[in-house]
Amino acid sequence: MEYHGLLPPRDRWLPRFEQWIDDKLIDLPTEVARPARHFATWHHLRRIRAIADAGGDTQPSVRSAKQEITETVKFLSWLRSTYGRTIETCTQHDVDQWIATGPTTRYTIRTFLVICKQDRLNTAVQLGHRAPKTTPSLTQAQRIAWISELLTGDSETLPYRVAGVLILLYAQPLKSIVRLQTSSIIDGNPMAITFGKHPVDVPKPFAQLVRDVLAHRTNLRTSGHGNPWLFPGTHAGDHLHPDTIMHRLRLIGMSNLGARNSALDDLVLECPPSVVADALGYSHQVAFLHAERSGETWARYAGRRLLHTLPLSYRR
Repeated sequence: MEYHGLLPPRDRWLPRFEQWIDDKLIDLPTEVARPARHFATWHHLRRIRAIADAGGDTQPSVRSAKQEITETVKFLSWLRSTYGRTIETCTQHDVDQWIATGPTTRYTIRTFLVICKQDRLNTAVQLGHRAPKTTPSLTQAQRIAWISELLTGDSETLPYRVAGVLILLYAQPLKSIVRLQTSSIIDGNPMAITFGKHPVDVPKPFAQLVRDVLAHRTNLRTSGHGNPWLFPGTHAGDHLHPDTIMHRLRLIGMSNLGARNSALDDLVLECPPSVVADALGYSHQVAFLHAERSGETWARYAGRRLLHTLPLSYRR
C-alpha cells in the first residue's frame, strides 16, 4: 500500500532505533544513562529524524549511531566503575587510557566527546581522528586482473560482477552503488553513468554488462517492476543492502576497500582531484588526500577532463 502511494512513506528504521535506545539504556546507572541518552536523543535521533523527513535512507546512519552509542555506554560504565567519575569529572588521562587499552572501535566515542564539549558538559577532554596504520590497496596488476575476471569470468553472478567493476573502475563505495538508479545510466554512444555532478563514460566491454543488468534485474517479482534501483532488493521499493554485495565479493576474494583505494589513487593521477571528486561524488578533501598520497601535482594536468580520461584509462 505504501509502495503504491496509497499511504504516506514510513521510515521503518527510525521507530526501531527509538526502541533500541530505550532498551539499551534501561537499568543503567543514572551517571551513565543520562549523558548517553542526551547524546542519543539530541545528536543522533534528531539527525536521523531529519534524514527521514527529507526522504533519505536512514539505515546507514542508524547503524553508525548504534555503534557510537554502544561504545559511549561502555566508556561511561568503565569510567564509573574504574575511577568513580562521570563525564563531567572525566580527565584527559582517562580518555587516553581508554583508547590505549582497547580495540580501535573505542575511537567512536570521539563524537560523544565533541557533543559534550559543545554542550559544556566537559570542555577539558578531546580525542582526534584515528589515523589508520595501513591503507588497504591493490597493485595495478591485481586491479586489472580483477577487472578482467569480473568482465569475462564466471566467478559471480551478473549483478555482483557489475557492482565489483563499479568499485574497480570508479572507486564507488557500496552505499553509493546500491543507491544507483536506472535513470542514472544514459545508454548512448558512449554509455555514461552519473555518480556526482556530471556523467562519466563507460568503456565498451563494461557497458554491455550494464545493459545486461538493466535488461535482467533480479528480485523484481518481490520488489515490484516499478522499482527504480539498478540493484533491487527483496522488498517492495528496496535496493540491495551494501553488506550483501560486500559478502559476495569477499567470498571470491576481492577486497572492497583495497579496490576502491586503488581505483581512486589511479584516477587522481589521470586528472585533477577536484574533477574526480565532482564526477564520482566524493568530497574534494578525500580526493586531494589520495592525490597527496600518490605524490602527484596538478599543474601539468590542468586541462584534462575525467569524461575523456576514464574510458581511455582502461583501454590499455
